[in-house]
Amino acid sequence: MIDAGTGEARERLETALGVRRWVDEVAAGGPYPTLEALTAAVDGTGATLTDAELDEAVSHHPRIGASEVNGLAVGEQAGLGRADEGVDAAIARGNEVYEQRFGRVFLIRAAGRTRQEVLDELQRRLKNDPAEETVEAKQQLREIAAQRLTALFGDAR
Repeated sequence: MIDAGTGEARERLETALGVRRWVDEVAAGGPYPTLEALTAAVDGTGATLTDAELDEAVSHHPRIGASEVNGLAVGEQAGLGRADEGVDAAIARGNEVYEQRFGRVFLIRAAGRTRQEVLDELQRRLKNDPAEETVEAKQQLREIAAQRLTALFGDAR
């Protein structure tokens, strides 16, 4: 049983997504009988993120491949594999172009992807129009939040 309304649980929820309304809704929806039920809350409430909430959540995320990565992002980006000067430079340039084009940090679920896959997705998504990209960024945010909930609440199984 996961009581998402405790102070500690709310802090974990904030770490998972970083959207105050979502944290409030998930906390109020508990207790959750299983981790899977808690994770399903990402699709229930996370699916309705506003554009402002996307910006709120993204403000807590470091640039992909950046050296200032900390917290859960360290583990999430660790699986990208060994540094590759050419790919890393291309990601850094792509991040800059993305931020100029869309006004926010490029957001992607890094876990399970290589550096090259991240670069390929970055280049593909740079071709999106702003509305398409907002939809994709919200989907990536939901995937990251679901993964983080598992990492943060996995001990509650």
